[in-house]
Amino acid sequence: MWLYYSIFVWTKLVILIQPPIAIENLWSLTNEQFIPVCKKVFQWQVQHNPVYKEWVTLMVKDEEMPEEMNKIPFLPISFFKTHDVFVGDQPTTLFESSGTTQDVVSKHWVSDTAIYDASFLNCFHLFYGAPADYCVIGLLPSYLERNHSSLVYMVNDLIKKSNHPDSGFYLDDFTSLDKLLKKLELQKQKVWLMGVSFALIDFSDAFPQELNNTIVIETGGMKGRKQELTKMELHHLLATQLGTQIIHSEYGMTELLSQAYSNGNGIFTCPPWMKVLVSDEDDPSLLKSVGRGVLHIIDLANLYSCSFIATQDLGEINEDGSFQVLGRVDASDRRGCSLLVV
Repeated sequence: MWLYYSIFVWTKLVILIQPPIAIENLWSLTNEQFIPVCKKVFQWQVQHNPVYKEWVTLMVKDEEMPEEMNKIPFLPISFFKTHDVFVGDQPTTLFESSGTTQDVVSKHWVSDTAIYDASFLNCFHLFYGAPADYCVIGLLPSYLERNHSSLVYMVNDLIKKSNHPDSGFYLDDFTSLDKLLKKLELQKQKVWLMGVSFALIDFSDAFPQELNNTIVIETGGMKGRKQELTKMELHHLLATQLGTQIIHSEYGMTELLSQAYSNGNGIFTCPPWMKVLVSDEDDPSLLKSVGRGVLHIIDLANLYSCSFIATQDLGEINEDGSFQVLGRVDASDRRGCSLLVV
């Protein structure tokens, strides 16, 4: 069935500490500007984020405070499960990661949702154009079944901004979704379909078809519901059954306020305010901008939490800064947004 989804965010007046860069300038950063801004954000967050300050203090001595981007201490992503990571006053908006009832979920406290709004909207414009050009459909049943999903928040806002009467969320009424897609295909309406992997598989199994005007974006998340597939296997299966040449992907997580997108072949590109580094295999404290290792994310939109996060994803960065996700660190916690392995 089509689902009308409404999000109410209760907020109070929060005094925000002045950041080291005007937020509106983040979305147009050049490569030359990124490193100087990155250093300013690092120094500012060390000063105003108690959790991050403690971590940096443990990792480096004051007289050795890093001046190079690849020597900045990155906060392990697991801290978002055990600590409240934020700058300034206690925020009132909370995003939580997906997980089973046995999982301890990550919590991302967001001081200003307007920053998240601007981040994902500018990112959408960068990769896909204006939301108003699309009918936006979310096939995210597992995320809709719980509260505080940053992914649902994002797709819900894109649905509203698309202003298309057929935009919306779908749960398990695949028959209605099939009828809608067939109608939109006849109308030659551009469609942006964001789906969790297991739901896209279930839908394409039940209703194989030819989608010529639909961009299909998988956001990972098998969550133990099906046999794990590699990205290549998943994309081949979906492309074959949905009659589209390529399958897009989104790389995002609760702990970030930015996303990277892939328009095929599992190669992700970051927006200008986000970069990915990898840890050196021989020296985990040394980060590289090219090669294989554990992915470390710089997300400058995370101004009021932490912009420097060490993930549990293995990846490879190409010379142009694009990257692939190769799997998960052995014995790392499962995360709903990135459970596919290669």
